[in-house]
Amino acid sequence: MTATPAGDARYAQVLAFPSRRELARRLPPLVVGLFVLGFAIAVSVRANLGVSPWDVFHQGIAHATGLSFGLVVVLVGIVVLLAWIPLHQRVGLGTVLNTLSVGFIANLGLYLIPEQHALSVRIPMLVGSVVMFGVGGGLYIGSGLGPGPRDGLMTAIALRGHRIWTVRTALECSVLVAGFVLGGHVGVGTIVLAFSIGPATHAGLHRFHLPVREDTPEVLGE
Repeated sequence: MTATPAGDARYAQVLAFPSRRELARRLPPLVVGLFVLGFAIAVSVRANLGVSPWDVFHQGIAHATGLSFGLVVVLVGIVVLLAWIPLHQRVGLGTVLNTLSVGFIANLGLYLIPEQHALSVRIPMLVGSVVMFGVGGGLYIGSGLGPGPRDGLMTAIALRGHRIWTVRTALECSVLVAGFVLGGHVGVGTIVLAFSIGPATHAGLHRFHLPVREDTPEVLGE
């Protein structure tokens, strides 16, 4: 869900057939990162100040179809993965787990976290969600087992000769407008999240990125 910050696409690497030892080192931060990311989405929704551009899109589809928010996140992720095919983007274990789990983790978070009405609670929740997006993104992308479907689409298009910030802006503006038309919640939180998730993930990557060991099989670029 989180977008790889400009200049950090190199972190969204996919390890070619990692050994069991290497997989055991990278799988825990991947799984923890996905749980943190899913709950970050839920916290941002419960803050009720506006959600990130992609989540505006997810909310809009959920509003228009009656499907649960988390199921829409999963289904959109699968559709986005199909767009990887002509771009020859490599799918990693992290990609698959991200696509199939984050939406349902977000649903779990929405079930556990009650709706909030006091602004004194909602503002700290929004700020907290930014921190969670940074930690979750840093852990899952930094595990090196593959980017999520939306991050991978952005980096794959950027590698075709486009600036990553231009691609990210175009994608997020497109889904934001579509989601708003469908009934997604746009607010001040949308602006905050749109401009803060990238830097927060950048900080998370520098903290949690796992370097490739010399005995690790070749890293395949995207």
